[in-house]
Amino acid sequence: MTLVREPVTAHEDYLDAGYSLKSWLLTTDHKRIGLLYMASITFFFFVGGAAATIMRLELMTPRGDVLYTPDSYNRLFTLHGVIMVWFFLIPSIPAVLGNFLLPIMIGARDLAFPRLNLLSWYIYIVGGLLVLGVLIFGGVDTGWTFYVPFSSMFSNTNVIGAAVGVFIVGFSSILTGLNFIVTTHTMRCEGMTWERLPLFVWSMYATSLILVLATPVLAITLALLAAERIWGVGIFDPKLGGDPVLFQHLFWFYSHPAVYVMILPGFGVISEIVPCFSRRTIFGYKFMAGALLTIALVGFVVWGHHMFVSGQSMYAGMVFSLLSFIVAIPSGIKVFNWTATLYKGSIRFDTPMLYALGFIGLFTIGGLTGLVLASLGVNPHVHDTYFVVAHFHYIMVGGMVMAYLGGIHFWWPKLSGRMYPELWGKLAALTVFIGFNLTFFPQFVLGYLGMPRRVYEYAPEFQVLNVMSTAGASILAVGYVLPLAYLLLSLRYGSRATANPWRATGLEWQTESPPPTENFVEPPVVIEGPYAYSPEAAEEADHGHH
Repeated sequence: MTLVREPVTAHEDYLDAGYSLKSWLLTTDHKRIGLLYMASITFFFFVGGAAATIMRLELMTPRGDVLYTPDSYNRLFTLHGVIMVWFFLIPSIPAVLGNFLLPIMIGARDLAFPRLNLLSWYIYIVGGLLVLGVLIFGGVDTGWTFYVPFSSMFSNTNVIGAAVGVFIVGFSSILTGLNFIVTTHTMRCEGMTWERLPLFVWSMYATSLILVLATPVLAITLALLAAERIWGVGIFDPKLGGDPVLFQHLFWFYSHPAVYVMILPGFGVISEIVPCFSRRTIFGYKFMAGALLTIALVGFVVWGHHMFVSGQSMYAGMVFSLLSFIVAIPSGIKVFNWTATLYKGSIRFDTPMLYALGFIGLFTIGGLTGLVLASLGVNPHVHDTYFVVAHFHYIMVGGMVMAYLGGIHFWWPKLSGRMYPELWGKLAALTVFIGFNLTFFPQFVLGYLGMPRRVYEYAPEFQVLNVMSTAGASILAVGYVLPLAYLLLSLRYGSRATANPWRATGLEWQTESPPPTENFVEPPVVIEGPYAYSPEAAEEADHGHH
């Protein structure tokens, strides 16, 4: 992409515009709101991670010896699941990178509804603090899925408090999605046609469609659960004429698209990093954009593959199995196209690229094991075992978290105006990759051998693989703490970033680092597609790269 005028340099950036706490808490600047989200999401990530660490310590031995009761273990993995899914995985890339970058990438001054954007952050905080309070003081023992009849009739923990918190945070997702859709439609700069949108913007657009369409279903489901628990309305309770399987249908109708809410933004991030660090135009741009929208739409009709053993009809199972294989096709297109972009590229192994390559490998394993789970013949054998845990984490942690960290490192110069120590960045990326595989790969074997998930004690023959998994988790924890440390230190000690340290294309690299409050001094004009990399540019970048 090309700006008609080069940016002028003498003006204050968005970070200079008032450092007081009030100026941050009342800001309507999309960049600052992105950073508010970043701080709060990082906090929730480490809370959820701490719960995971205690769980892995517990599972080092076959008998329960860290937590004294199965009940406390149930509360712990519910804490881990609820916090990670709704307060980290779903909002992380859209709320942080989406908020910060989407308007700059399309040449706009801000999002369409700046005050609504700030409101969505406050809603997120209110929901998050409510859930955190409920989960830490008293706890919930239903697991993050809140399955009935346990959650509606038998659990004597504060299910309603947790459900209300998740209900509240859903509004934050809906408002953000609405904001992104309207912004993308109405605020693109001159020359920014749909066919010139960066793939990251396409991924935000596809994600926003899911957020706006699917989140209300979850909200209604949790409201029905609360109504049954408080007033005894017969919705899910068979004694009152209800149907417990209905809850699963409603829950997974939201939660399967929600998996794509977590992973589509990751696709967008990787689609920006791979062309930049291989100095090549993205392979098959239109197919990549089409695949994002296809995944968003087909993702709505595959929820039944979570329910092969729940008593749905065999014919429904066959249809859902087929649809699950179909939704794998656009995901496959993306992996093939990234690989084709890398082919004969002038590849640089900078930190963002290491995360991107890790993402491609781990997401592919996660996707292929998803097809194993979607097979009617195999699913009953591995259903509710550690195989599912491993598959889910390969998609979510191996995929989404790798993409999130890759994106943070790629755009850190733009977010902060500082460079981080490249050597530490590479070390952290490799540590995360090794720790992740050591943690979750043994769980595929555990699940296939028959170790059920969500158990507090297990058969002694599973101990060796569990010890490997716990050892991996300790390495993974180090890999997550490292970036937190050196990125914070870089704010004070990092060298100042130039406007475009990676020699990347895209409008966000045509303005200063960090950007001015209005994003651009002069309104940008776009005259070419988003990935105008060429062999000449590769040579020039190699000579000019610091």
